[in-house]
Amino acid sequence: MTATAETPSGKGAADENFPVGSWLLPPALRPHIAVFYAYARAIDDVADNPDLTPDEKIRRLDGFANAVANNGETDEAYAKAAAIRDSLRETGVPAQHCLDLVTAFKQDAVQNRYDTWGELIGYCLNSAAPVGRYLIDLHGESRSAYPASDALCNALQIINHLQDCADDFRTLDRVYIPRDWLRDAGSAVSAVNDPAETPAFRAVLNRCLDGVDDLMTVARDLPGQLRNSRFAMEAAVIVRIADTLAADLRRRDPLAGRVVLTKPRYLWCGLTAIVSLFWRRIFGPNQKL
Repeated sequence: MTATAETPSGKGAADENFPVGSWLLPPALRPHIAVFYAYARAIDDVADNPDLTPDEKIRRLDGFANAVANNGETDEAYAKAAAIRDSLRETGVPAQHCLDLVTAFKQDAVQNRYDTWGELIGYCLNSAAPVGRYLIDLHGESRSAYPASDALCNALQIINHLQDCADDFRTLDRVYIPRDWLRDAGSAVSAVNDPAETPAFRAVLNRCLDGVDDLMTVARDLPGQLRNSRFAMEAAVIVRIADTLAADLRRRDPLAGRVVLTKPRYLWCGLTAIVSLFWRRIFGPNQKL
């Protein structure tokens, strides 16, 4: 066995669209969130490593899953899996969220096209939704918040797919944009490799963003469903970031350059989201600033 099963990409929490374990969250939970993120980052990096064969990716990912589930002896190659396993035992959070992530990344190892929106959402339910569900369980929140959390996480995942569509194609030959929507618009998968979007490809992007908007209609209820004020603030900030990125993707071409928020706009999203959340908690959920 290799010294480690990991293949670090160099990516970290600072590369995400959303705050990871930020100061908004309860201090006692932040170390557990950091362990969860380190595990998720490690298995994502394995799935995205272009130098590994699909079989090797799956072998390593199965090793992570076995270590989380404590199936057999824990090898030092899977130290991050052992760390999250210990964290889950301490906090009482089910291991299923971590195992669902492995399912998604094993899918990434062998599947590089998605035929329909429904198929893409099915992938997101394993690759993105478990993150929100983990946080809900870690905070002791009601699982009735799962649907809104799933919608938010899935929306963020699809936004990320649109941001990275060109890079995913060039480095991994992976395209998450539904092929039936590309055909409907008279476009092709290869359009993601163009230097700029065509009208046909823009029509497909907008259709994907219409789907994101539908998800965000459900997701915007999440902060109001959370009892923990710190967690609610974090959720409100992430909702605002997702809405802002989706709007930017309507106006800007992701093939011409990755669509991201500047640091000032990122901070503005945080400030306005928190103020809006507390305004609604004081004056009522239907009251706007």
